[in-house]
Amino acid sequence: MNINLTLFGQMVTFAMFVWFCMRFVWPVIIDAMEERQKKIADGLDAADRAMRDLEVAQAQAGDQMREAKQDAAGIIDQATKRASQIVEEAKQLAIAEGDRLKAAAAADIEQDVNRAKEELRIAVASLALAGAEKILETSVDDTAHRALVDQLATQL
Repeated sequence: MNINLTLFGQMVTFAMFVWFCMRFVWPVIIDAMEERQKKIADGLDAADRAMRDLEVAQAQAGDQMREAKQDAAGIIDQATKRASQIVEEAKQLAIAEGDRLKAAAAADIEQDVNRAKEELRIAVASLALAGAEKILETSVDDTAHRALVDQLATQL
């Protein structure tokens, strides 16, 4: 193998090319790679944060669902209690209305009894007057008088 000037020229050219690449090309490539590496690391960190946020959000959603179920159960209990209260109030009103109607019916019955008694008194009075007229028209005989009174008593 023959070492000549071409080989030395190629070595010098290669050394200059390596120096040029190290001086001007590699820093740009290394900066681009570091920037890309930083973006990837930031993206992975953001993904980890998003996963943690997702877990926290899921836990909060579960808590909110439990609270909503508890609130719904409370509302249902309140509605049930209110319905029972409304039914009880309706029963009380119905009892009061029944008592009022019963009192009104008793008052009507009492009025009818009083009216019947009054009519009976009027009838007795007219029968007594009729009996008195008959007694006065006939003689005032004691036996006739007793017979008329007995007859009036049977009519009453």
